[in-house]
Amino acid sequence: MRLGIVSDIHCNIDALDAALARMGDVDEVLCAGDAVFQFRFSNEVVARLKEIGARVILGNHEDVVFGPLGERVRQAAHVRSELLAWLGEQPRRLDVTLGGRRLVMFHACPWEPHEYVYRENPRIKEFATLGADYVIYGHTHYTLEHRINGTTIINPGSAGQPRDPKNGFRSSFAILDTQSGEVTLEVYDDPVHKPQDGPYSIRR
Repeated sequence: MRLGIVSDIHCNIDALDAALARMGDVDEVLCAGDAVFQFRFSNEVVARLKEIGARVILGNHEDVVFGPLGERVRQAAHVRSELLAWLGEQPRRLDVTLGGRRLVMFHACPWEPHEYVYRENPRIKEFATLGADYVIYGHTHYTLEHRINGTTIINPGSAGQPRDPKNGFRSSFAILDTQSGEVTLEVYDDPVHKPQDGPYSIRR
């Protein structure tokens, strides 16, 4: 199977659509959380993920939207109730077999505390104890492919709010071929954020 992987879209429909277009034909799309942006909901992003049948998990920004602090977001006039309900039904973790391979996906960490796990963080070794062929996560907005004891760990970075200075603050996604084991991490310019200028520089 050829899987397209995105994460941390943060309401950026233009960047998500750019990623989907660049992926080409994939068997499935996976989203590792934070499709929305804390106190803001995107009908367009959620509708697109639902429309393409993406497997979506909840991240910390969805926790805000569906928690006590998100009441104003949930009640906003523009928010489509059926999309809000659909997103709220998604799991916090995915544990599934695809293409004959066991895949586990979560947003930040499989256990508390839900910290930022970069390549140099010792906690990344814990991901290899899950018994999965592939572990997918997001949260850091940094791309990563790391192999530990037969487990391939993948972070697609952010398809919507780039933060990684190593790639010039560009958006990114991943492609996983479960048959060959090949992982492709692709960075691209999205229509919203200017490359090189930092994660919160917006093109006007």
